[in-house]
Amino acid sequence: QVQLVESGGGLMQAGGSLRLSCAASGRTFSSSTMGWFRQAPGKDREFVSGISPSGGSTYYTDSVKGRFTISRDNAKSTVYLQMDSLKPEDTAVYYCASAPGLADVFRTENYDYWGQGTQVTVSS
Repeated sequence: QVQLVESGGGLMQAGGSLRLSCAASGRTFSSSTMGWFRQAPGKDREFVSGISPSGGSTYYTDSVKGRFTISRDNAKSTVYLQMDSLKPEDTAVYYCASAPGLADVFRTENYDYWGQGTQVTVSS
């Protein structure tokens, strides 16, 4: 059983920054692909960013490229999402997810464990 616990969400003005963290337990973290997804009210859950088990490869949806940075610390079993230049359209519940091995980060069905989510609200 894998447990994922997100933290770091909150209320921020447009242009500000937040750093999300996701602490993982229950599976060898260093062999897991990790992803961040978000779901805004009335919308489907969407991919935001993903990172390979080693951290050597990172991926982003177009709307956050250049503003968000994903990273991981395998020694701490934690994945991070640094969010800069926040926009009101970034408002959503953010979820981290774990997939076994080296997985296609974009495919939701590859992830077998999800966190409970953390709310990010960006005011204009």
